[in-house]
Amino acid sequence: MISTIFVFLFAMWILIILGGGIAVIILGPISISGYGEFDNILTSVTKGGLAILLSIVWVVILSKIKNLIFKKSLKLQ
Repeated sequence: MISTIFVFLFAMWILIILGGGIAVIILGPISISGYGEFDNILTSVTKGGLAILLSIVWVVILSKIKNLIFKKSLKLQ
């Protein structure tokens, strides 16, 4: 049971590191131009929306991993 908790924590940290890398490498350079004074607002909204979507995907992935771990541990008992 303890090892499954460590697997979950390891997966969580991997997702945090990957999410940070994606935010810096992919989301950081996004720039929208051609809308005049609304360029900065559109860029910020786009980056924010993508970051929120990424967070939702990470929570769903962690939830699936958690469910698999607990189903497996309940079958063992």
